[in-house]
Amino acid sequence: QVQLVESGGAQVQPGGSLRLSCAASGVTLDYYATAWFRQAPGKKREAVASISGSDGTTYYVDSVKGRFAISRDSAKDTVYLQMNSLEPEDTAVYYCATGGAGLWDETYLYWGQGTQVTVSS
Repeated sequence: QVQLVESGGAQVQPGGSLRLSCAASGVTLDYYATAWFRQAPGKKREAVASISGSDGTTYYVDSVKGRFAISRDSAKDTVYLQMNSLEPEDTAVYYCATGGAGLWDETYLYWGQGTQVTVSS
């Protein structure tokens, strides 16, 4: 049974940093693309970043380029999202997903339960 567990969400001030973690069980993340998505209240879910399973190529949406970094620790079967220079617009529930392709959420098979990130002063 595949399970993804996100952690690391918190409330931070604008300009602050957080690192989200996505720990996998029942699946080896090296074999599949893994991505982070987010959904703010009243808004559609949107892609944030992804990392390919084959060669670790990363992709980012324009709004987070230069601020967020996705990475993977194969030994721990965990994917991370380092978020710097956080803005109030980054406030959302962040979800980890695997078994898909790129930044297309409809392609992802397995999803975590989400972790809340709130950016406010």
